[in-house]
Amino acid sequence: MSQTPDRTITRRGAFRLAGAAAAAAALLPTGAAAQDEPPKLKGRIRQSTTRWPFGNMPIDEICRTLQALGLHGLDLVGNRDEWQVLKDHGLAATMVSGAGSIKDGLNNVAKRDDWLRQFRDNIPAAAAFGWKRVIAMAGDRQGISDADGMAACVPVLKEAVKIAEDHDVTICMELLNSKVDHPGYMCDHTAWGVELCKRVESPRMKLLYDIYHMQIMEGDIIRTIRDNIAYIGHFHTAGVPGRRDLDEDQELFYPPIMRAIAQLTDEGKFNGYVAHEFGPKHGLDSLRRAIQLCDV
Repeated sequence: MSQTPDRTITRRGAFRLAGAAAAAAALLPTGAAAQDEPPKLKGRIRQSTTRWPFGNMPIDEICRTLQALGLHGLDLVGNRDEWQVLKDHGLAATMVSGAGSIKDGLNNVAKRDDWLRQFRDNIPAAAAFGWKRVIAMAGDRQGISDADGMAACVPVLKEAVKIAEDHDVTICMELLNSKVDHPGYMCDHTAWGVELCKRVESPRMKLLYDIYHMQIMEGDIIRTIRDNIAYIGHFHTAGVPGRRDLDEDQELFYPPIMRAIAQLTDEGKFNGYVAHEFGPKHGLDSLRRAIQLCDV
């Protein structure tokens, strides 16, 4: 992710409403009605997506399109007014707001009370709708050492997980790259994020492992996922480089990555979602292809 929830709607290349609606219709079989059954996917991977392919499409239309694609829900849904619409369609908000932002996050010790207020507001609100995951951001280093940033994040999260435990919600700290997209972001390596989870000492504290970002910073994706799955609660996808389609023009091969996640799911080690978060070259057709590719 490269923004707080729901800012994706203004991303470069977002489709206009009419174009998105037409593309959505094209995904349905000829003569199919909106109420037809979604495509039969294997379903070992619970997939969702951010708004990137939808542009300014209204939430009700987005929901119908998600159903047509066989997706479980919409990711990074910060607008609570949309939550009931998702629920009415039998869909989930697979990640919602928790606390902090990319530039100003939990490593800012001066705003500890603000972060806790956000968690106290956002976690119960998510739980009331049945949403299971809220996002947290470490923040920019801004001269803060990694050790001091860790020391600032831990006490906030120790308090926040008490709220999360009471509401059956998991806090997911996002891993982002600081090499290309987010210079200075602190939680930019899996090892730092895992150590944070270990110090917080709660099963309600995990990582949002963004495959795109961690390919840029570390590579060795499958081994890293397998070794650290106990601390991973959610995944994002995108092609590297460019953060575009999961196609032959980028360096990651997603099927074996998804097979590794599916195996960990089968073993009871992962029960979260894989959410697509890339700038599509071909709108909803790009999303459809990504869904098929990851349906292992």
